[in-house]
Amino acid sequence: MLFTHDTEETLRAAVWLVNSAEAPDTLESRDDEEMFLKAFPYNGRLDRDAAELAALRALRPRLRAMLLAPRDDMAAHINAALAESALAPQLVRHAGTDWHLHAVDDERPLAERVLIETTMALIDVIRADEGSRISVCADGDCESLALDLSRNRSKRYCSTTCANRNAVAAYRARRAADA
Repeated sequence: MLFTHDTEETLRAAVWLVNSAEAPDTLESRDDEEMFLKAFPYNGRLDRDAAELAALRALRPRLRAMLLAPRDDMAAHINAALAESALAPQLVRHAGTDWHLHAVDDERPLAERVLIETTMALIDVIRADEGSRISVCADGDCESLALDLSRNRSKRYCSTTCANRNAVAAYRARRAADA
């Protein structure tokens, strides 16, 4: 494991949110939000209303900018997010996870908790100098983010769909060149 479990899960959640903005948008309804929360359970306050969904949707461009920023710019994004939030750090253990840090109170709005948890995860990314593990998908027609948590740094695509599409295209190009 490159990062702690909570850091990896937070990065996966942030990448999922950012990628949900790509066509077709996969965070348009409350059912979509429920799917997100099922995949990435957040403790604490969940309003499950239109305002919460709108706040999550509005957060996506900011998360994208943070996740793709060069190291020094990423630090500036992190510091800005930390400065604007009411931080109340505490160690918690819940839902089968070991001790980890929650930087804001569980009763803060979900979008703020997602932002600050992502910020805390990116602190680990900066400290480990592992920003290259977050990139834009290698598929030239895709703008989604790829999160590479593999040991050998081999993940280049956001999904198996993009990886397969590129593998088939490369195969067909090789076959055409041989013909």
